[in-house]
Amino acid sequence: MHERTLCPASSEHRASGLARASGIRSGRTYNRRVAIDIDIAYVARLARIELSDDELQHFGAQLKGILEHAALVQQLPTDGVEPTAHPLPMVNAFRPDQVTPPLERETALSQAPDAEAGYFRVPPTLEAE
Repeated sequence: MHERTLCPASSEHRASGLARASGIRSGRTYNRRVAIDIDIAYVARLARIELSDDELQHFGAQLKGILEHAALVQQLPTDGVEPTAHPLPMVNAFRPDQVTPPLERETALSQAPDAEAGYFRVPPTLEAE
């Protein structure tokens, strides 16, 4: 297995950013390679996707990179870090319910382009045969 040291100047810049954001001092060593053996052809058959040999090789390499990165993130020390669904605190801004009088019909209809007998008049939505 190959190991790399993560630091801001390395080619693993995103990973080091994760390390910094998690409070890890740069310079710690994390295992970059993970034994990943996925049968891309089998997965493609399960998804009913026909892939050429070139596509199998291309997507296999991409999936391997994704899984290696996920394994790298899993190695970060997360002791004391609360699980969260969003990186920023989410707060709903609710206003208090206040009962107010309804809008008068004449006031609402006065803003309409066309009104008839106390109702909004609109063009037909379905064509009549």
